[in-house]
Amino acid sequence: MKQSLAATLTSLLAETELTINAEQQQQLLALVGLLDKWNKAYNLTSVRDPQQMLSRHIVDSLVVLPSLTAQRYIDVGTGPGLPGLPLAIAAPDKQFVLLDSLGKRIRFIRQICHELGIDNVSAVHARVEDYTDPEGFDGVLSRAFASLNDMLSWCSHLTNADGRFFALKGQYPEQEIAQLNADPQSRWLVEQVKPLVVPGVIGERHIVIIKAAA
Repeated sequence: MKQSLAATLTSLLAETELTINAEQQQQLLALVGLLDKWNKAYNLTSVRDPQQMLSRHIVDSLVVLPSLTAQRYIDVGTGPGLPGLPLAIAAPDKQFVLLDSLGKRIRFIRQICHELGIDNVSAVHARVEDYTDPEGFDGVLSRAFASLNDMLSWCSHLTNADGRFFALKGQYPEQEIAQLNADPQSRWLVEQVKPLVVPGVIGERHIVIIKAAA
C-alpha cells in the first residue's frame, strides 16, 4: 500500500508545476496515513480511500501554493487541516494558523504536527468570529467554508492592511461574485479568479482572490 501511494503521489505531482522534495513527499504520505487511521474513529472526512485522499485532499490543497507569495496565513474552518497542513509541509518558510471550532479536528492537527515535526503551524480551537491576531495575516484561506460574502463578513478582522482572501471553490462562483460586486458599499474587490488544474480530480476548481477596495 505504501509503495502504491508513493507512486500515485509522484505521478500526480508530475502533472503539476509544483516542486515538492522527497522529504516533503514522505511527510505528505504520512499525513494521508494518519488521516486514514484517525478517520475511522473521528470521521474527519467523507473520503475513505487513501488513494482518493492524495488527489482530492493533498494535491487539491497544494495547487494553491503558487498564489501564496507572502508569509503569514490563516486557514479558517480548516477541518482536518486542509489546505493548511499540506501547504505548511510544502512551504516550511511560511507560517500557518489552522483554525476550527471542533476540538477533535484541532487535536488531530496537533498530533500530526507532533508526529511529523511540523513547526510552522499553530492549531487554534475557536470560532472565527472570536479569534483575533494583533499582527493581522497576509492571507485568509478557506476551502469549502462559506460563501464569499459570509467569508468576508466573518473574517474581515483577520487581515493586515495588504492582506488577501483566498477562497477555494469548485465551479466558477458566478452568483457569489455578482452578489459581492452588486454592493456599492462593499469594502472588497475581486482581484483575480484563477482556474486550478488538480490531477486525478474530475470537475472544475477555482481560487478567488479578494483584496480591500482602494
